[in-house]
Amino acid sequence: MYEIYVAARFEAAHRLAGDFGPAVRTHGHTYRMEVILRGQHLRDDGTLYDIGELGQAVERLAGSMHYRDLNEVPGLVEVNTTAEEVASYCWEKLAQSLCGQRLDSLTVRIWESPDAYAAREDSLA
Repeated sequence: MYEIYVAARFEAAHRLAGDFGPAVRTHGHTYRMEVILRGQHLRDDGTLYDIGELGQAVERLAGSMHYRDLNEVPGLVEVNTTAEEVASYCWEKLAQSLCGQRLDSLTVRIWESPDAYAAREDSLA
């Protein structure tokens, strides 16, 4: 199994609904998005996937949330903006262009702090 990894950071605010104590008030994080692609087969050029292209896609996605209130981002408006939901949103956005590329899985980790992250890993097949 091969894998490639890229990461990006973004600053964003959000507020949680439910029993989350002070996190129900608007607050911010310096988020770190980590993206891992895995697959069993290399392309003819010896790569799993173009890491530069993946990096640009991840930077674009991070940029679309940078200095935003996540509760106002289309696609996140209708969910509770937990790290799990943000990871799922990012997974869905990235997977759109990765399906059909002979890749096995995509993992997206969303770090809310240096000590805590949530992730979604799923098959691309």
